[in-house]
Amino acid sequence: MTQLLAASNVHFTRDGKAILSDVHLSLSAGEILTLIGPNGAGKTTLVKILLNLQAADSGVITRKPGAVVGYMPQKLFIDATMPLTVYRFLALTRSGKDDIARALARVGVADLRQQAMSKLSGGELQRVMLARAILRKPDILVLDEPVQGVDIAGQSQLYGLIGQLRDELHCGVLMISHDLHLVMAQTDTVICLNHHICCQGHPENVSADPAFLELFGREQDTGVAMYTHHHDHQHRHGSGECCDP
Repeated sequence: MTQLLAASNVHFTRDGKAILSDVHLSLSAGEILTLIGPNGAGKTTLVKILLNLQAADSGVITRKPGAVVGYMPQKLFIDATMPLTVYRFLALTRSGKDDIARALARVGVADLRQQAMSKLSGGELQRVMLARAILRKPDILVLDEPVQGVDIAGQSQLYGLIGQLRDELHCGVLMISHDLHLVMAQTDTVICLNHHICCQGHPENVSADPAFLELFGREQDTGVAMYTHHHDHQHRHGSGECCDP
């Protein structure tokens, strides 16, 4: 598979605190790579570094020359008094009417074209944001908490749609998520991040690892994972294992 994006030995410190330490990853075409971990673990910071929105203190970031990125941020704040429709919002990308119509239809919200952005539900907003991300027909689709504010049924549908878009666009998908249970069924590679890489690999390998179960607990079976990380084990990058000393 064609490598689209890679990071090697990335370090980032803010106010004397290590946010990222010795982070390595790679993303290939056709792959869905998901970052999971607790709040404040450095996931969004890492994505910003990968997109050249933030400079690392050290490390090497490589991207396939000419690769197009579609980015769906974690949050979007729309002033309720701003008369901004979905169509006008997407038109800010300088996309044509037909492209906007196709993108909205593809994510299942074609009927929201003239709806005010401030009136959208959580699920509707996430789908509009996804439409915006795919308008450029990206090689790399970056999704920061794509199901935030979406109910459980909608989360499953949205993750399924992301997998379909990966296949249709032949792109690589880099995703951040807390929704461990659903993510495990919809991703190829999982990286557990808590300032450093705790464990990584194929979902079935990572989820069966005793140390992974210690990190996330049996609550993953309920679809809600509470993350508690203990720095009492060693890490094997790329092996899909968290290992006790």
